Order: sequence, then structure tokens, then C-alpha cells
Amino acid sequence: MSPRFNAFKVAPDLIKALMAVETVLADSGLDHGLLELVRLRASQINGCAFCIHMHAVDATTHGEPPLRMIMLSGWRESPLFTDRERAALGWTEALTRIAETHAPDAEFEMVKTHFDEREIVALSVLIGQINAWNRLQIAARVTHPVAASKAA
Repeated sequence: MSPRFNAFKVAPDLIKALMAVETVLADSGLDHGLLELVRLRASQINGCAFCIHMHAVDATTHGEPPLRMIMLSGWRESPLFTDRERAALGWTEALTRIAETHAPDAEFEMVKTHFDEREIVALSVLIGQINAWNRLQIAARVTHPVAASKAA
């Protein structure tokens, strides 16, 4: 699979705007670990290998245990996640699959229990942002880095 385009080179002004949102999200008050779990889960749903790789590496670098990342797609059945993380992951799935779910009240009530309104906005922007990155990277057919000795 060959890359189609490099958005960073052909549209630096647009990428700069996306990066500005990332800067604000980093200062939103949401825990870095939660940010990465949300990014990773949305990327799994969307099948964005580049973003899955990037956020798994970032989460690991910041101390996220590998087992929690392995279990992320089974978060509903795993005791490895807090109630706050479960609320965020449910909201992530609802907004990532919005055409199917229409952001159900039950998921909103759960997120409202664990996040204040500003945090809900930040979480919703985060979910929209990672979905935008996923779509951009998939459209561009960007591949994740692979060590030369491990490449297929």
C-alpha cells in the first residue's frame, strides 16, 4: 500500500489548525492516560493502523500497562478500567459510530455522572479530533513505522 499524499506537506495550514486543537486538548484537564485510551479506542474502531500504532506507543511511553491496551476492545467486560474510563470509552464508541448510535441518552447520562460539562465538551472534541485524524490518515494511506527486520 503506497501513501496517496502527505497532508503535512501539502496543507500545512490545515495541519497547523489540527495541531492547535491538540495543544488545547493537552491542557484541557483530562488525564493524559484517558486521552490516549480514547484515541486508541476510536482508532481501533476506525481501523486506522497508523493511529493505533502511534497512540499505543505514546500510551506505553507514558506508563500505560500493555495489558490494558490489549484489553481495550473488551473494556465492557474487563475490570481493568475505572468507571470514569468506562464512561469515556462508551461515549467514544457512541460518537465514533454516530451514524448508527445518534449519541444515545444512556451513554450521555453515564458520561455526565463522571465528567463536568467542560470535560464533556473536551472529551467530545477529543473524539471528533481523533476521528478526523483517523480519516485523514486512512485517506492518505499512511502506514505506521515498522522496524526493518520485522517488516513483512
